[in-house]
This record gives sequence, C-alpha cells and structure tokens, in this order.
Amino acid sequence: MLTEVPSTEVLLSHLGSTAITAWNAICDFIDQNYNMELFWDNGGKYGKYVLRFKKSGKTLCTLYVKDKQFECWIILGKTERDKFELERNNFMEEIQTIYDATHVYHDGKWVMLEVPDIHLVEDIKKLILIKKKPNKK
Repeated sequence: MLTEVPSTEVLLSHLGSTAITAWNAICDFIDQNYNMELFWDNGGKYGKYVLRFKKSGKTLCTLYVKDKQFECWIILGKTERDKFELERNNFMEEIQTIYDATHVYHDGKWVMLEVPDIHLVEDIKKLILIKKKPNKK
C-alpha cells in the first residue's frame, strides 16, 4: 500500500492528457454509482501505480497506470459472463474480441483492457455495471 496517493499532476505526467480524460471518466463513474474503498499501491510489473476499487474484500475493477495509457482489469465470474453473452452485441467489436480471447481462470475471466483514450470508456462502464449493480443512492 502506498503511503501517499499520487497527485493529479503525477498521474497526468504518466498518463498524458488523452488517457487521463478516460481515467477521470471511469473514476467519476465509479464514484457516482458505487460505495467503494480505494486502494493505491505500486503497480509492480504491470504499471507505475495500481488503483483497486473494493468493497467487503471484493474488487470491482483495477486500474494500472502506465506510460500514456492505463489498463482496466475486470474479472467476470460465471454469472457476469452469462450477462455479457446476453448483451455482447451492445459492445464494440474490440471489446468482444478481447473478451473472446481472454482465458477463464478458476475465479473468472480476467478482461484486461488497454485504455489510451476515451473510446472504450462507455463499454468499460457497461462491463462494470455487469460486474455489480450500482450501490449508491
């Protein structure tokens, strides 16, 4: 766990102005719709920093800060995969291709999306909604 949360300036220096717009859109969406605890840490081999959105020990999604982009990881269990399959035609072809190519592990399908700009944000929001219904009133 990081002792100090990266500032907006630090995030901007890593993500760049294009990716930070997408980062902010996803973080704002989660903040407006979910009661989540935020856990910042060193990104290890996956990025400079990592931000996990968790509630009661369960992770909603994970964001890895990289150079001029970030990765959004969403783990979809069996129920969520069934929901995605019912709604798959409402997702961009790029998301469908990544989903189809993603291996299923014992705890679910680890959908890892590279986000260099805003073009995937609406589909990421839809994946988050599949993962968990909003819990903020």
